[in-house]
Amino acid sequence: MACGLKICLMVFVVGNIEALVDGAPQVPCYFIFGDSLVDSGNNNVLETVAKANNLPYGVDFPGGPTGRFCNGRNIADIIAEHLGFDSHIQPFVIAQGQDILNGINYGSGGSGILDETGQQLGARISLGGQLENHQTTISKISTILGNNQSAIEHLNKCLYSVGMGSNDYINNYFMPEHYNTSRQHNPNQYASLLIQQYSLRLRALYNYGARKVVLFALGLIGCAPYELKRNIGLPCVPHINLAVNLFNNKLKVLVDNLNQQLAGAKFIYVNTTGISTTMGFGFRFSNAPCCTVSTGIGEGQCLSQQDPCPNRNEYVFFDAFHPTEAANVIMGGRAYTSQNPFDTYPVDIRGLVQL
Repeated sequence: MACGLKICLMVFVVGNIEALVDGAPQVPCYFIFGDSLVDSGNNNVLETVAKANNLPYGVDFPGGPTGRFCNGRNIADIIAEHLGFDSHIQPFVIAQGQDILNGINYGSGGSGILDETGQQLGARISLGGQLENHQTTISKISTILGNNQSAIEHLNKCLYSVGMGSNDYINNYFMPEHYNTSRQHNPNQYASLLIQQYSLRLRALYNYGARKVVLFALGLIGCAPYELKRNIGLPCVPHINLAVNLFNNKLKVLVDNLNQQLAGAKFIYVNTTGISTTMGFGFRFSNAPCCTVSTGIGEGQCLSQQDPCPNRNEYVFFDAFHPTEAANVIMGGRAYTSQNPFDTYPVDIRGLVQL
């Protein structure tokens, strides 16, 4: 079912009111792993061109730029609000004290499942590095709560979301000038390699206490403004989207495997491609960036201090890669409460936290 912007915004508001009725979050903590789609400031302290701590990023965010690759809230922020948290989950680089009991955002722009992914951009925290940071957090939680068992019991109740793989294509496989992966693997082989590595990382996360885990599929990378600029004349780039679909299909199978093989595990799959395909009808511009974007290393990010488009709610993309807050509201809302049977599998986030 297609969802217009006004209708989806209403769904978001109603969902938030419902989540906040009892005044407490639906889960005690929310841990976020991912790339620039969820980064909320971890890259600010890194030597990298993948940074978003200056305008026009954050133009609509309270207090201005924070490191979010968006004009306002990213999808992790939206989900946290649906869960009933009264403040956004803090990034790893600044979270401290009792606040870490609420969860941590480990997201890092430019990062991927493979450690090498995004290396041409500079420093970034791969999924493996994010898991190492999570181990540090677990140690601190054990200290706060008094022992390891109490920490594990706390972690078992948390929600975890993981969204990785986009950069393994954008800043690896489809960047042959910097990486050999496309010469070493055909698309199916590469998708299998990524899923194999992903599975190892997700099983490690499970061993650290995660039980309720949201896995985000990859969006239609071949329809992003960045790829359209590199492939002028196409409405989308078919071979890129076909490669991404191979990954997504294997990821959905992985969800079943993890649920069957890991005792007490409850993994779900968010169909990012399906949601983004239908939500485009609520926007006027679905294939152009709202801001003026850069060229060269870091191509596709907003040029610093340049005014973005004034009608940001009419755009799917803020820069050449990342959604606007308006698009994140819809994506996060439908991940939390699915609007059709294909949005999530086997349940939505709302159903997951109730299990």
